[in-house]
Amino acid sequence: MDDDRVTTIPEGFVAIGRTTDLAPGQMKFVAVEGERRVLANVDGAFFLLRDQCGHRNALLSRGRLDGYAIECPLHFARFDVRTGQLIDGPISAAVRAYAVHVEGDTIYASRS
Repeated sequence: MDDDRVTTIPEGFVAIGRTTDLAPGQMKFVAVEGERRVLANVDGAFFLLRDQCGHRNALLSRGRLDGYAIECPLHFARFDVRTGQLIDGPISAAVRAYAVHVEGDTIYASRS
């Protein structure tokens, strides 16, 4: 009997890449249903935020990832990639965080 594995996409999620596409300590922009998001790999755990800082709408994917902190490239606001909460910086608003699901080597993102 063959071991045919059937991968089921979790309801409300969409595949956005493979775990091998992004090394630990790296991040990149991905598109989910026409919206920019930034995917970060911190020590093999994947996190997903809206790819836009609330201060001047800078793209977070062009910033810097330092542990669990993602830094805006424009005015250096820092956000926690796990929650989207502001760590410090010139704004007071958090960045929206999205659920991520990993099955095998496929990364799935919540649609909303």
